[in-house]
Amino acid sequence: MITDAESRVMDILWTRAPQTADEIVAALLPQQDWQEATIKTFLNRLLKKGAIRAEYEGRRYQYFPVLARADWVDAESRSVLDRLFGGRVAPLVAHFSERETLSREDIAALRTLIDELDR
Repeated sequence: MITDAESRVMDILWTRAPQTADEIVAALLPQQDWQEATIKTFLNRLLKKGAIRAEYEGRRYQYFPVLARADWVDAESRSVLDRLFGGRVAPLVAHFSERETLSREDIAALRTLIDELDR
């Protein structure tokens, strides 16, 4: 399982890979209130989890994502559905509709999706 903080490191690599630790640090420092050592700790955790790999090139390691973003989104989505809605999508949509957070565009997109699923 990738933490929220680790997912920010992954976002950098999903956007462009490979990257060195220095490049990842440079990309994250303006966005996050983290120290360089913290970011490197996240890289090491992600390596241990198998979410990324490192190849030594020249005098530096180049980092590559192993975990595809789509696979991570799928796992996270399923986790939320399972934990909060018993694994069912309808209660999730009902929750948002009851809180009036669905825009007209969201509702139209849901109708289109349901129509496509019915075909």
